[in-house]
Amino acid sequence: MNLKSIFESNDEKPLDNIPADGGYTAIFRTIACVGDSLSSGEFEADNGNGGSSYHDMFEYSWGQFMGRMCGSRVYNMSRGGMTAKEYCKGFADANGYWNPKYAAQCYIIALGVNDLLGLHQRVGSCDDINSEDPDNRETFAYYYAKIIERYKKIQPRAKFFLMTMPREASDDDNWRSLKIQHRELLHSFAEKYDNTYVLDLFEYAPEYDEKFKENFYLRGHMNPQGYLLTAKMTAAYIDYIIRHNMKDFKETGFIGTDLHE
Repeated sequence: MNLKSIFESNDEKPLDNIPADGGYTAIFRTIACVGDSLSSGEFEADNGNGGSSYHDMFEYSWGQFMGRMCGSRVYNMSRGGMTAKEYCKGFADANGYWNPKYAAQCYIIALGVNDLLGLHQRVGSCDDINSEDPDNRETFAYYYAKIIERYKKIQPRAKFFLMTMPREASDDDNWRSLKIQHRELLHSFAEKYDNTYVLDLFEYAPEYDEKFKENFYLRGHMNPQGYLLTAKMTAAYIDYIIRHNMKDFKETGFIGTDLHE
């Protein structure tokens, strides 16, 4: 067994290897997924009137696929259409998601589409959380940072993985620019907060082109194969981060306890 090829491959990219069992992602026994429709396994059906109906089916979410893959307990802290602002302003409270009983060793946050495309919020910067300017307290960055900081208080030693939005062939110039700004913001959060990493699907996931959507989409949202693929990519990316930063994760088993090396 050549351990060097597993842990010291400088040429490896995050999604080059897709372990069937989720790889080292399985060291997290509890995982919380904070997100929107993608995190909820939402299926889009014909409503019979020329439009669509939308259905969150959590068992088909990438989080639950990943949980079955890794044998971990996964909490779906998500809903179709969710924004960071709504999460902070009432959704998390209404569903008890700030309750320590949902404290996890690992938080995966996948928000941004509805905030930037639906609410048309400014992206903002990672400094907005401490800003006294009212305008800076109504940015996507402000509410996203509040989510990170609230969960850090609940589980101080937890690991955080922030998911960027993948490239789509249908992106216009404005939407592609917003995705880039979103990506840059998440990287700045990873620098600002300890134990925080970026799952950069914008950079490393395949472009979601017409052929991709033909195979992995159901109308405007993913189909079961698409959510399973997302689970495989998410687990593979976290596995990659762990293997390339082994010392950062050696006390994972102590998260939620007072124990230290």
